[in-house]
Amino acid sequence: MRTRWWALAALCFAELLVMVDNTIVNVALPTMARDLDAGISGLQWIVDTYTLVFAGLLLTGGYLGDRFGHRRMLLSGIAGFAAVSALAASSQTLGQLIAARAGLGLFAALVFPATLAIIVSIFVGSRERAAAVGIWAATSGIAVAIGPVLGGWLLEHYTWASVFWVNLPLAALAVIAIVAVVPGTRPARVSRFDLPGLALSVVGLGLLTYSVIEGPHFGWTDPRTIGGLVVAVVALGLFAWRELTVDHPILNVRLFANRHFATAAAMISVAFFALFGFIFLITQFFQAVKGYGPLEAGLRTVPFAVVMAVFSPVAMALSHRFGPRLVAVAGALLMSGGFALVEVSSRTSGYWELIIWSMSLMAMGLAFISGPCTQVIMDALDPEQAGAGSAVNDTTREIGGTLGVAVLGSVLTSVYTTGVADRLSALGLPQTVSGLAEDSVMAGVEVARQAPATVADPIRIAVQEVFVDGLHGAVWVAVAITSAAALAALILLRGAPRGHRAQPDTEASQLEREVPATA
Repeated sequence: MRTRWWALAALCFAELLVMVDNTIVNVALPTMARDLDAGISGLQWIVDTYTLVFAGLLLTGGYLGDRFGHRRMLLSGIAGFAAVSALAASSQTLGQLIAARAGLGLFAALVFPATLAIIVSIFVGSRERAAAVGIWAATSGIAVAIGPVLGGWLLEHYTWASVFWVNLPLAALAVIAIVAVVPGTRPARVSRFDLPGLALSVVGLGLLTYSVIEGPHFGWTDPRTIGGLVVAVVALGLFAWRELTVDHPILNVRLFANRHFATAAAMISVAFFALFGFIFLITQFFQAVKGYGPLEAGLRTVPFAVVMAVFSPVAMALSHRFGPRLVAVAGALLMSGGFALVEVSSRTSGYWELIIWSMSLMAMGLAFISGPCTQVIMDALDPEQAGAGSAVNDTTREIGGTLGVAVLGSVLTSVYTTGVADRLSALGLPQTVSGLAEDSVMAGVEVARQAPATVADPIRIAVQEVFVDGLHGAVWVAVAITSAAALAALILLRGAPRGHRAQPDTEASQLEREVPATA
């Protein structure tokens, strides 16, 4: 009994390791923009390359865990994650860093699905599994908020490379804990891997993300943008068709015929779409508009983690009592309300007067969606589908997060680049100067810092106000999507069970689980 909970702690720590990397770089983006000469699209790629590869290979990670053992894949993934972190820390150019981030995403895809699959295999009692899944889901959300805090502290004392070096000691601790307390899992007999299906999914997701991120720079009506989006849709359609017709798909698309499964997966995707997009925007707002240092910016995300931790077990208890439908609907509405508060913000808005309340509503909403909807997904699966099912659950998170940074970041870019050019031209600045400011808001702030004293303040105010206009435009998208998700959950999650498929614990099953299998 006690061993299982120690195993849960070790698995959550491994989950924390890879999830923190989703957001730890956000507070370092302004520094990276200066050191690596990166514009807004370059910054988006630093964030999104990780989540894009992570999402694209999660199904592969789940398959490999089913075939070779989840603990074996978990340990291999952590070791590779540490090795590539050293490469990321040593990067000298933007291209090198983006490539290293892709490598981190690859190994994270081995770690993440293994954590949930092992949790589901060692917690079979309904109440214990609900509690364990709730803690796992809470860890995911908390990690998103811990990233900026840890990154901010490191940047106060070291260079941006430290946000990658820190992964090495954390990975070593994770390996020691997993070897000590996590039982091995017996590999399942699985079919031949669907390589064409994997290729189609990666091409589709990659082109979709690329086209959305680069849309503001090419132009939304440019043939490259339209062509990329069309090819992405075709590739994803072919992927779905292949998975329906192949004997052994990597993703059982038929699972999405289950209304509860499909809706829960979509709700998680929407929640992380909004969350990752907002974290990408707000860390730049804190530093470029409010003038906070990296650590100050990171610390201001702490309430998000606290609220998430407090309300995640509450959400699971409410889901068990009233069913996941009402809890998920409430969560989407809370997130929508949190984003709506951002719409009344300005460059002079105070953190304690407005921003903390909007973040708290978003965190509460994420807690109300993440745990209950994860439980709905896992309850729809047979035990032998644990690896694939956890990969589907994880994939929805990462795809949502990837598109959140891409879409909300691109809305911001579209508004900012047009607006700052007009505002700075009106101030009489030459086009070469305004062109520098168009790269990113931090570049605009740097232009103001280097300008003569007579025009420095007008330039800085113009840059900050245009950024806030772009922030408002991006947040409207999040409000619309989360509101639509609330309505969809209200309709489509009708009849979702309050209980769980997991069976009550028996003495025999407890003894059986406490005997570890060979890894």
